[in-house]
Amino acid sequence: MKRWILIVCMFLGVASMCCAQDFVRVPTEQVSHRDSVRLAFKPQPMRAVWMGAIVPGFGQIYNQSYWKLPIVYAAFFGSAYGIIYTDGLYSDYRTAYRDLYDDIQSGAVEQNNPEKTYIAILPDGYDLAAVGGPSKWQTTLKNYENNYRRYRDFSVVAAVLVYALSLIDAYVDAQLFDFEVSADLSMKVQPAINHDFMNNPSAEMHVAFTF
Repeated sequence: MKRWILIVCMFLGVASMCCAQDFVRVPTEQVSHRDSVRLAFKPQPMRAVWMGAIVPGFGQIYNQSYWKLPIVYAAFFGSAYGIIYTDGLYSDYRTAYRDLYDDIQSGAVEQNNPEKTYIAILPDGYDLAAVGGPSKWQTTLKNYENNYRRYRDFSVVAAVLVYALSLIDAYVDAQLFDFEVSADLSMKVQPAINHDFMNNPSAEMHVAFTF
């Protein structure tokens, strides 16, 4: 009895899948005017690459993939902001480190002169004594300099990757511009019951793809 209940449940599940498949199928004749105009245009892959190489994002515009522009420009502006921001901090800490190094070597470290770069870069409310003295602060400045230089280099690499990926996307998008799957893509599911040599029933399901 349990076996027959299982078989009935399988039939009901398969039937619901088939109904859902037929419900979402779109007739082939329903093609909008906008789609017909798009299909009449065939971009040249290398032209898309060259346009994107000259002005980032123009390859996507040429391919009429306008929805990709926010992604491309957000990645570019994010990388550019990272480069500018980290490079500015790297330059500040490098200058402060060099000025402090020179003053330590000459024995002319000024503890409270706000015009000194290594004093001006201190956190609010701190002086050299609070950060461990000139030698300790010199080591800290060097660590910050190295860290922000590394972050800047990472941002440069990210910008290069974004630039390269935008060109690759423009080329691939142009190559596959007129590639489309047949509108007759469908899946046919046909349940069946089979009996073995002892007449024991077993459920089967045949799946056929049409494309």
